[in-house]
Amino acid sequence: MSDLKLFLTQDGSMSELESSSAPLEKGLQTQFETNLDTLLGVRFLASEFATTHGGRMDTLGIDENGYPVIIEYKRDRSENVINQGLFYLDWLMDHRGDFEILVRDRYGKQAAEAIEWSAPRLICIAADFTKYDEHAVKQMGRNIELVRYRKFGDDLLLLELLTAVSATTAISATSPAANGSKPRKDKTVSEYMQDMGPELAELFADAETYVLARGDDVTKKVTQFYLAYRRIKNFACVEVRPTLNQLKMFLKLDPETVDLEEGFSRDVRRIGHFGTGDLELTLGSHADLERAKPLILRSYEES
Repeated sequence: MSDLKLFLTQDGSMSELESSSAPLEKGLQTQFETNLDTLLGVRFLASEFATTHGGRMDTLGIDENGYPVIIEYKRDRSENVINQGLFYLDWLMDHRGDFEILVRDRYGKQAAEAIEWSAPRLICIAADFTKYDEHAVKQMGRNIELVRYRKFGDDLLLLELLTAVSATTAISATSPAANGSKPRKDKTVSEYMQDMGPELAELFADAETYVLARGDDVTKKVTQFYLAYRRIKNFACVEVRPTLNQLKMFLKLDPETVDLEEGFSRDVRRIGHFGTGDLELTLGSHADLERAKPLILRSYEES
């Protein structure tokens, strides 16, 4: 596993900042929970959430794509936090009503009805993982992410995504919600993709190839209405518009830092859309994709 180093440049000289990889203390868990959206793109729901079998989930949340998230912190190198987290994932799938009540009470009925149950996530956070942990996660076929942290002094926290596996459980996107609400009738992104003509399909393939090639840490998630590409958090989302022969791409960039071009880029902070991100790009040709690439790269690097 790589040994990350951080250097401080001051008065023309550089000095290495000493990193701390001590076992995670309760105070750091509290810092994570206070800043979940900033650090992981997850909205906080509960801490030390008790299950019916006597266990306690460290942190429970919902991510920016509407997926339930369980976060477990590995406080000791010998602790088998991955198996414990898998147990909690299965418990959560059998007790969806409890989770939906949490979301409804904190974020409202609409958020509870929009929960994506097809791929709940487990995020394991630790000062370190073994090579056996990484190998095991890759073999499990579940949505598990291993995130290593390093503290540099009192002011800097570094997160490194070591392994991320993306999988989907066998749940239909059009099946009735567990809370009894009616399923949405909007056409799904998978159905729109089936309607793409050859030119749009080629443009989509080239755009996705570029996005995925930004780094080994990029994962893809097909949600009900858009495709999300993320590192630890989303940095690009794509909606498919076959009737217009276009792709709509949403990036995590401040529109005020971009020279907006009519017909290509616009500020959607106050305009409803499925994907996450405040900057919308309209891609109707490979020329548009070339114009978009520097912005995609910026969003990736800043995510």
